[in-house]
Amino acid sequence: MLSSVRNTFRVPDLRGKILFTLFILALYRFGGFIPAPGIDLDAVEELRRQAEQGAGVLGFLQLFSGGALTQFALFALGIMPYITASIIMQILTVVIPKLEEWQQMGAVGQRKITQWTRYLAITIALLQSTGLAFLFHNGGGGLLGGGGNSTGLDVLPTFTPFRVIVVVLTLTAGHALLMWMGELISQRGIGNGMSLLIFASVVSSFPAAGAQLRAEKGTALLVILLGLAIVLLVAIVFVEQGQRRIPVQFAKRVVGRRMYGGQSTYIPLKVNQSGVIPIIFASSVLYLPVLLTNVLPSSGWGASVQSWVSNNLVQPDSIFYVIVYGFLIIGFAYFYTAIAFDPAQQAENIRKQGGFIPGIRPGPQTERYLGRILTRITLPGALFIAFIALLPSLLLAFADVQNFPFAGTSILIAVGVALETMKQIDSQLMMRNYEGFLK
Repeated sequence: MLSSVRNTFRVPDLRGKILFTLFILALYRFGGFIPAPGIDLDAVEELRRQAEQGAGVLGFLQLFSGGALTQFALFALGIMPYITASIIMQILTVVIPKLEEWQQMGAVGQRKITQWTRYLAITIALLQSTGLAFLFHNGGGGLLGGGGNSTGLDVLPTFTPFRVIVVVLTLTAGHALLMWMGELISQRGIGNGMSLLIFASVVSSFPAAGAQLRAEKGTALLVILLGLAIVLLVAIVFVEQGQRRIPVQFAKRVVGRRMYGGQSTYIPLKVNQSGVIPIIFASSVLYLPVLLTNVLPSSGWGASVQSWVSNNLVQPDSIFYVIVYGFLIIGFAYFYTAIAFDPAQQAENIRKQGGFIPGIRPGPQTERYLGRILTRITLPGALFIAFIALLPSLLLAFADVQNFPFAGTSILIAVGVALETMKQIDSQLMMRNYEGFLK
């Protein structure tokens, strides 16, 4: 491993890509501490302190912004609007024939889809920044959890139309800048630009959260939880790398004097085909009722609904939250896997290329076989990511640990991005006759 790291920096162009990537990531972290204009810095500091004590739904949004959200910084939205737009475009590709046509056009169609994804991301960023401006003017709008619907803090004391427009444009411009920075890493850096920005957001919270946990619970519990984190890391790597290989045999055919085909290959079906996407979907669904309750009246039936949502859909240690969140993750895992891998299209591609699965007839039987295998291997993957996402809630319920950074979605994202980045660097090292990271 150490020799591979040394070999990486011995290659001039690869060394330049790594240094350029680190420079962009440093700029990203710097932008996370530049506050938006017109906010109350004292209220922001108190809001950040309350978020660290009991994050609720806000903890998930904090994860993708690297702590910039509660500081109402330039990059407060993080990369979440782009991720949401990418997921929406991927779903619409199955529904809208024009998008499906673009997807089949190759590089030209992919550029068109990417461009429309950017437009959709900017639109989502405008909506989210407007909503955040109103929410944080009302003290967080119940995002921090608790029985009430507000913390009593006013992050935007000068709440005029001009000030709101300035804040909204600032946060939206920050997100557009983040998209550009991510594309720069993909083009001129080591690749996986958007994923590396998320990785930087997740990892940046580890030291401070670990120190806070040690100060509140002591060194002994911290060591025990770090041991648990190592076990989780090994389990995540095992599941992320796990796949079911479906063998495919291609028939021999003679064209002129040459013989083609006859070779065998396989279709790799990952156990966790959907990655972290089901967690994002499930968290967004739980986040929606919290936003909707802010337009309800603050007395009578409106107050009862707000109290129920705050006590059941925001509190991580609520049994209702655990059950609903878990089932949503499992359901979205199946939903996204069905979108990402189409057995009918895969069976048709195999048939057109003259291939077949040994013992399975081409056509509808191959389609049913792939669908059955995909359904079976998706269940353990869905249960695993549901357990990973709910682990912080279990720790809160049994060990009274409010914020453990080395478990749950954060470590799942960090491990997944780290594996993909190592593969990227390893492939570039192998092109230069160096032994790679994964050898």
